Amino acid sequence: MRTVYVNGEYLPEDQAKISIFDRGFLMADGVYEVTSVLDGKLIAFDGHAERLTRSMNELDMRAPATTEELLEIHRELVRLNDIKDGLIYLQVTRGSDGDRDFAFPDPDTTAPSLVLFTQSKPGLADNPAARDGIRVISIEDIRWGRRDIKTVQLLYPSMGKMMAKKAGVEDAWMVEDGFVTEGTSNNAYIVIDGKIVTRETSSDILHGITRKAVLELAREAQMQVEERNFTIEEAQQADEAFVTSASAFVTPVVEIDGAKIGSGTPGKLAPRLREIYLEEMRKTAI
Repeated sequence: MRTVYVNGEYLPEDQAKISIFDRGFLMADGVYEVTSVLDGKLIAFDGHAERLTRSMNELDMRAPATTEELLEIHRELVRLNDIKDGLIYLQVTRGSDGDRDFAFPDPDTTAPSLVLFTQSKPGLADNPAARDGIRVISIEDIRWGRRDIKTVQLLYPSMGKMMAKKAGVEDAWMVEDGFVTEGTSNNAYIVIDGKIVTRETSSDILHGITRKAVLELAREAQMQVEERNFTIEEAQQADEAFVTSASAFVTPVVEIDGAKIGSGTPGKLAPRLREIYLEEMRKTAI
């Protein structure tokens, strides 16, 4: 049984409780982060902490703890649950003032809720998907307009995952006004003539922590990067495609809407980027 963290306490998971009036439960009024653990160390923690702060600020949400306190909680959960490879999920909600109301409760009298738990994922960096690639379908992007805030409003991405599962593939890329925004839980890329193409950051997509690191490392490795919109049709004609996320790292995409990308197997650039990324993240893990 896992030990989890709930509002200042480390508890067995079956003893963890949150009020039924918590706004995360009633209104999806919350934000979250997922940090990977490799070899017992946290990957890109500072980036996740910075994005968490940004998400809370954008929603005028009070921070439940300092970055230093959050780091200590993460490390303690890794220790208590003996996590070698895995994930730590963190969620902050606006809390509960004891009833339901559309108006925000007074932050001076209503404390936010802070919950963290671990997921053990042995061999996280050796996922077969990285070797074989994944297949995706395209779906309409009908989410709200502030996708740059990492909120717990994940119903449509979950529906997208289920659409992909029903189609017999692994994921879905969302499309708005004819252009790819991102995957259901990842950022999307294509490779054309050796150039990495991905949508630029805006309120239309999540500002991925892995995305930022991968693009920086790609540029350091003298790879060309172009941040612009691209279509599904362009992606189907690309030499390669891939996605990035905190848990998938860099994972090749080999098929989009039934059309093979390149030879239908992972190319050379995405696996090399994954290798570079994991090497650097292991070096800087804390």
